[in-house]
Amino acid sequence: MATASPSPAPPPVPHPADPPADGAASTGAGTAGPGGQALHPWHRFVALGDSFTEGIGDPDPMAPGGHRGWADRVAAELGRTVPDFSYANLAIRGRLYRQILEEQLEPALALDADLISIFAGGNDVIRRGDPDEIASAMDDAVAQLAAGGATVILWTGPDVGDTPVFNLIRGRVAVYNENIRAVARRHGAAVVDLWSLRALTHSVMWAEDRLHFSPTGHQTIAVEVLDTLGVPHELDRIELGDELDEPRPRREARHEDLQWAREHLGPWVVRRIRGVSSGDGIAPKRPQPSPVFGEAMPPGSSAADPVRAAADAVGTAADTVRAAAADALSRDDAASGSSSSSNPAPGTDD
Repeated sequence: MATASPSPAPPPVPHPADPPADGAASTGAGTAGPGGQALHPWHRFVALGDSFTEGIGDPDPMAPGGHRGWADRVAAELGRTVPDFSYANLAIRGRLYRQILEEQLEPALALDADLISIFAGGNDVIRRGDPDEIASAMDDAVAQLAAGGATVILWTGPDVGDTPVFNLIRGRVAVYNENIRAVARRHGAAVVDLWSLRALTHSVMWAEDRLHFSPTGHQTIAVEVLDTLGVPHELDRIELGDELDEPRPRREARHEDLQWAREHLGPWVVRRIRGVSSGDGIAPKRPQPSPVFGEAMPPGSSAADPVRAAADAVGTAADTVRAAAADALSRDDAASGSSSSSNPAPGTDD
C-alpha cells in the first residue's frame, strides 16, 4: 500500500488565556497535577460535526442519544479533574459540511466554549464533494471559532486505502487532509491526524457498516485526542496483534462483502436516491453544556414526537429500506445468473 509523505509537525496546542466568562479557575481535590499545576486549562468543551462526533457505531443505552463515542470519552477525562467542566455535543448524523456550519456554528459560538472540535466534510467527500470548497468554508468557520481565544481541534480523515468501495475516495481524502492542515496552520488549531493513526486500518476499529467506528475505534480516537492536546489521562490504550491483519479467504471475504452490501450499502444508496438522511428528525444529544456525569440530556430524537415513537419510526423506515435494497440486489443476482456471468464486486457511485 502506498504511504503518504510525512506531514509537517503540528503547531503547539494553544491554551486559552482566560476561563469562560461564567467560570472561574478550578480548585479543589483532584484538580491539580504534580507541583500544584492544573492538568489542563479548559472548562467547557463543545463538539460540532456529523455521525463521527455524535458517536454512531458506539452504542450505549445509558449515554445521551444512545451513543457514546470519542467525544463523550474525551469529555469524561477532561472533566475528571475539573469539577466545573461542562460539555455540549451539537453533532447530528448524516450532516454535510454546509448543514454543520449553518446549523451548529452559531449555537457553538453562543456557548462561549474554550475548547471546540469541528469535523465537517466527510460525508461530502464520500459524495464527490470538492475538497477545496470545503476547505474555504472551514477556513471561515475556524476563524470565527478561534477569534475568542478558544482552542480549536481539527481532523484529518482516516486512510481508507484498504477499505472495499471507499478506497475509491482515497485521493480526495488526501487532498481534504492537506487542506485541513493548511487551515490549522493559519489559525493555530490542533490537528488530530487520523490518516497517520495506523491502528485504524484494523477491521476491529470499524462497525459492521464499515463507515462508522466501533467502540474500540472510538476509544482509540479518544486516546489520540487527549495525546494531541497533551492531557494526561487514564484511558486504556488498545494493543492490536499482527493476527488482525491476516487476509480473509476469498470465499469468506466475498460472502461478507455481499452481506454488507445488502444490509448497509444498499440502504445507504436507497437513502441517497430518495433524498433521505439518517439524521432527519434527529436533534443534538447534548445541546447545552452540562457535567459529563450529571443528569443525562434527553436522547436525540424528533423534536415533536416522544423518544419511543421516534425510535419506532426510524426502525420501521430502516426495515423498509433494507427490504427494498435486498429485493433489488436479489433481482440483479438472478439476472446475472441467467446470463452465466459472475456478480460484480459491491460498489458505489462515489
